[in-house]
Amino acid sequence: MEEENETFLPLQHLRLEDENNDQDQEDGSSSPDIRNEEDELNDEHEEENSKISRVKEIHEITGYEFHDPNLLQQAFTHHSYKEGICPSFERLAFVGDAVLDLFFATDHYSLYPDLDPGKLTRLRAANVDTEKLARVALKHHLHTLLRHDMFLLAAQIEEFEKAVNEYPVHSSGLIDAPKVLADIVESLVGAIYIDSDSSMDTTCKIVKNLLEPIISPASLPTQPVTLLYEICQREKLTLKMRDTWKETGEIEFLIVKEEQEELAVVNNVGRAKYSGKKVIAKNRAALNAYSQIIQMLNHQS
Repeated sequence: MEEENETFLPLQHLRLEDENNDQDQEDGSSSPDIRNEEDELNDEHEEENSKISRVKEIHEITGYEFHDPNLLQQAFTHHSYKEGICPSFERLAFVGDAVLDLFFATDHYSLYPDLDPGKLTRLRAANVDTEKLARVALKHHLHTLLRHDMFLLAAQIEEFEKAVNEYPVHSSGLIDAPKVLADIVESLVGAIYIDSDSSMDTTCKIVKNLLEPIISPASLPTQPVTLLYEICQREKLTLKMRDTWKETGEIEFLIVKEEQEELAVVNNVGRAKYSGKKVIAKNRAALNAYSQIIQMLNHQS
């Protein structure tokens, strides 16, 4: 019968391991579990400071003081932020979207008794569309309170700011507004509604001030493409759109006339280039064309 070989560590080696462990404790080195606990405590401390600061800033903007700071924290947390720290704003934005629709529907119904449902719908839509709400977020610097990990957002907001300076009034399709800016306005409204025990009176007072200037029937913009086709129809001008957006990012509008059963270009009246979205390029080209036709008509008269 073969003897089993057993391996024994020398006593000196065991003593050396004990000494090393004691030395780690003296040096203040932490185990992974201790480090994780420290990270969690730091996150909790950062979270609490963030709540206090955000409550103060929103109170200054809206005049409303939150009873539940956690709701406000959630209203400014994007789903890209640290997982598990706080729920994201999607559910509150869902509520805020419904609250805004109801507010404008009832408010416009009372203010404009002569408007038919179609015009009331267009008026409400203009006051709650992405561009309008994104302008509100930018005006009140709400984007600076948003917690996120979106790498491209800063550049998108910078581009949006430039576009707002170029088109200071609601443009109805000339600006590519970051949707997340509109989302945080909706989530803030939703948070106020929930925090105020579902009080429409409280929420509506804040919404009226927050969303100023509110678009009225007099200031309701018409889409540039609609303006262009209306004036061409009225002046009996034949309009053609040249679409090279996929290749160049450009949309071009031309005035044409029939010559020997063919269309001949009379005037290139509008062009715009915007590679981000085709609809933006089309609207900008239409506005440019509309302006050129107005100048042309004024020159002829």
